[in-house]
Amino acid sequence: MSAWVQFLAMGTVWGASFLFMKVALEGVSFGQIAWSRTLLGALALGAIVLVTRPRVPRADGTPGPVLPRERVVWLHFLVVSLTTCVIPYLAFAWAEQYVSSSLASIYNATTPIMTAIMATLVFRVERLGLGRWVGVGVGILGVLVIIGPWQYQALTGSLAGQLACLVATLCYGFTFGYQRRFLSHRPIAPATFAFLSIGVSAVVMLALTPWVALSPVDLDWIIVGSLLALGLLGTGLAYIWNINVLRAWGPTGVSTVTYVTPVVGVALGVILLGERFSWHEPVGAVLVLLGILLAQGRLRMPRRRVVASDTA
Repeated sequence: MSAWVQFLAMGTVWGASFLFMKVALEGVSFGQIAWSRTLLGALALGAIVLVTRPRVPRADGTPGPVLPRERVVWLHFLVVSLTTCVIPYLAFAWAEQYVSSSLASIYNATTPIMTAIMATLVFRVERLGLGRWVGVGVGILGVLVIIGPWQYQALTGSLAGQLACLVATLCYGFTFGYQRRFLSHRPIAPATFAFLSIGVSAVVMLALTPWVALSPVDLDWIIVGSLLALGLLGTGLAYIWNINVLRAWGPTGVSTVTYVTPVVGVALGVILLGERFSWHEPVGAVLVLLGILLAQGRLRMPRRRVVASDTA
């Protein structure tokens, strides 16, 4: 149940992130969005690690260090920082200059497919049967039903913007498989794991400051609030939940959070923007839930019974 609660919380926060990015683009550049959310997330996670000082017991029962000491672990986190934050954050923020937030959230739902490919074919950390592959497909079908692309004229954008979204989800799929292959088995506390992922990303972003962050800004309280939500929640606390769910469910299971994010986008539109609630939202939500259960192996497809006939 703890994993489910964190999964839903993560989906809610990340689902609202596309709206926050769209709002923030009214006053800051795409690079400043990626830069600010990464640094704010690193500060939030760093404060949590500093206060709690989480440790994982060694094999002999003694508490391990707060931060890993092996050099290779830090090199792995450098790779993770590029594919979990730096590249996808820049790609999605850049893309939303040219595509709608709804379309970006639809492309974000391709993450489980990217993850399944990376986890099974590249890193070989999972073996998915036909039922789990069907779950991935059912989940994506549910997302499309919820969004209802047949009735949204806003679902348009340049080819470059759409390709940028796919680059971001490809990076996410790579990250889930890479973490499971090289990092998830190591005795690193979830809060520390999340801090290192975002903290190293923040160092990379600081190095890129002259190219991504030094441009004029036009701030108001809505834009500042959106940036704070993106950083402290979407890039801070949500990553602790992400590591916990990754360890509990595996790469493909945790990647199905991208089925929840469009659901949140629709709910925000209904509640905050007064959009009309149509038949396809609840139908799509049922398909999303079914896809998640199938993709995680928690619900299995019925097998055909083979009856052998006697021959004389």
